Amino acid sequence: MREQPDYVAYVRERSPRLLRTAYLLCRDWALAEDLLQATLVKAWRAWRRIEADPDPYVYRILVNTHASWTRRRWRGERPTERPADGPDPADGIGAAEDKAVLWDALGRLPHRQRATVVLRFFEDLSEPQVAAALGCSVGTVKSQTSKALAKLRVDPSVLASASREGE
Repeated sequence: MREQPDYVAYVRERSPRLLRTAYLLCRDWALAEDLLQATLVKAWRAWRRIEADPDPYVYRILVNTHASWTRRRWRGERPTERPADGPDPADGIGAAEDKAVLWDALGRLPHRQRATVVLRFFEDLSEPQVAAALGCSVGTVKSQTSKALAKLRVDPSVLASASREGE
């Protein structure tokens, strides 16, 4: 059984990485912060029942919460003329020249494929760790990752966007 000090230490240590994962899933910093907060609340409620490494459990909460939010029609947010906050300047991915192409391509992937790509390549989790986080088999992780990478390689709109930027 885990105690509250373990939870506090976990949140302090893992929040930046979990926030980045949330951002990669939803592609909006404010929504990512909300998603992380909701995830941590759910993790807190179950914290005493988590006996081993909490990462797979927390990643599963994060991915499932994001999936349930994307199924909702209205998120209770209203667009404004300009965003309140910008991207984190310390984000190395954000400095990439083709960032817009990457975000656009990730955004077109189905939810499950996007989750596997984010957890495998941005969070650097192994296939068994991703499977544990998503509650599926390693074979499912492999097939979802393969399908996602194939779609990213041949998506004509991604290639068209990339060629327009190079002109």
